[in-house]
Amino acid sequence: MGLLCVAFACAMSACGKSEEGNTMVTQAPVMTEAPTATPEPTATPEPTATPKPTVTPTPTHAPAKNESVKIPKEYTKLNVGFAGKVEYIEYATKDYFGDGSDITKHAYVYLPPQYDETKQYDVLYLMHGIGGDEKEWGIHNAFSEVKLSMDNMIYYEDIKPFIIVVPNGRSSAAHADTNSDTNAFYKFGEELRNDLIPYIDANYATYAEYNEEGYDLTAARDHRAMAGLSMGAMQTINIGLCECLDIMSWFGVFSAGFTSYEAPVIAEKLQAFEPYDIHYIYNICGSGDGGSMGVGDASFNGLADLTDKVVDGENLVRQTVGGGHEMKVWTLGFYNFAQIVFQ
Repeated sequence: MGLLCVAFACAMSACGKSEEGNTMVTQAPVMTEAPTATPEPTATPEPTATPKPTVTPTPTHAPAKNESVKIPKEYTKLNVGFAGKVEYIEYATKDYFGDGSDITKHAYVYLPPQYDETKQYDVLYLMHGIGGDEKEWGIHNAFSEVKLSMDNMIYYEDIKPFIIVVPNGRSSAAHADTNSDTNAFYKFGEELRNDLIPYIDANYATYAEYNEEGYDLTAARDHRAMAGLSMGAMQTINIGLCECLDIMSWFGVFSAGFTSYEAPVIAEKLQAFEPYDIHYIYNICGSGDGGSMGVGDASFNGLADLTDKVVDGENLVRQTVGGGHEMKVWTLGFYNFAQIVFQ
């Protein structure tokens, strides 16, 4: 039996296989050595992608009260090779709270990394509080949380790049410092519409079709937003939402100031802007900030029942987080709002 197997094996060596290795094809024995197969080239391994940091999802509804939410650490680190530029500008305006005379004011303008004058950018007008000025948000500081988080959100492609303008919210020459008459804040709407927005549209790559002889500010309203902290949040409600809905449609309210309009007044004033919709109102407040929490309740509770421009949970979202009337709540508000606005 063993000899028979050897003989059979020798006979098999004189046979070839098809490419599939199944069908046996009889052929004459070949005395020369079979050519050595050319080895397939070793594939170069693809580089391992650097994982993106986990991003806290933007809330689509108001989280439970006292829920702690923080900006991810990866978003508060300086990215030396990918940082936005901040310019300090001066623009001509008027003393709207005073005698209406010509004055010059200043603002900071954040330009996103790789800013390109041939492109078009959305613009957020970011307002300070009652005791601050254009420096309160710290966007002029390379290590401020607002600037760092903005740079990193763009770097990780969480948001599309946009311009941020941080002005002094007092429309007054005599009351431009931090110890000013608070009434100077209420005239800012005239400065915003007549002077600041046109200056930004004239000098930066926005969506507006600027013309020094006059142009339609409403055409680019979907590409403008207003947000602010405390007194600046009041301005966002009273001025942005209730005076300028025809020229902007996104609003971020961070711990609103005590003189913010209440829901019935907001609804009444919105009637003047019947053709214009509201893209989004985002409101954040610290759970320990009883004053601003009450203001937010007065401004937004029941607003959806008074106007069809607002739907709770859709274009009106309120968020409560741990904290008081303080910067950690406002920087978090900026971080969350930046992921909503213009998206």
